[in-house]
Amino acid sequence: MEIFYSQDIDGTQLRLDREESGHCVRVLRHRQGDEISVMDGRGTLYECRLTVADPREAVAEIVSRIPGFGAVPYRLTMAVCPTKNIDRFEWFAEKATEFGVDTIIPVIGDRSERKVLKPERLQRILLSAAKQSLKAAVPVLADTVSVREFLESEAPVGCLRLICCCFEPEGGRKTVREALEIAHPDAPIMVLIGPEGDFSDEELKVAMDGGWIPVSLGPSRLRTETAALAAVAAVYFANI
Repeated sequence: MEIFYSQDIDGTQLRLDREESGHCVRVLRHRQGDEISVMDGRGTLYECRLTVADPREAVAEIVSRIPGFGAVPYRLTMAVCPTKNIDRFEWFAEKATEFGVDTIIPVIGDRSERKVLKPERLQRILLSAAKQSLKAAVPVLADTVSVREFLESEAPVGCLRLICCCFEPEGGRKTVREALEIAHPDAPIMVLIGPEGDFSDEELKVAMDGGWIPVSLGPSRLRTETAALAAVAAVYFANI
């Protein structure tokens, strides 16, 4: 199943931009009258019939709509420190989208080696991964903030907030599964992943004082991007 993407949707028809039109008409050789599937990036899939097969601007008639296409039964926000090697962070973002994630927030910790993130390429990766994994919603890529700013921001009501840390704080750590078991089934979930050098003592204290639950991802030492994806997978498998 090939899914195209459009933000130009008007009642009974939609238009594909130049890149999507070229892929649809020139590469895949779709012609007038062909049926195509188009997602809006916000969760709805449109079953359409191509009315104008122009590689510069293809136009399609909307036949039906499927809200929530490919959605997972939970709401997950991943706040992750970008890695020094940006390819690793992009890999995480791609694979997290395939599993299912609503929002990705790049955060900069006290020990982060990478302080700057260019969002344009990452946005394209998220869109491609959503289409490839048959989802009609593209994860929201939030603005980059510091870990402290993120911890001080207001979380959704009833949100389960988990901070993955390498060292054992006073009171110990739960596993992700244990934390999910004590939460309300409909609670939105936030997971915070630190940089290669982990969180500073001060960051962890601010998090715990604010009600974040320290969690462990097991005895193996994981890279930042691996830990982030492991958390996404843990939430996914606990809910499917």
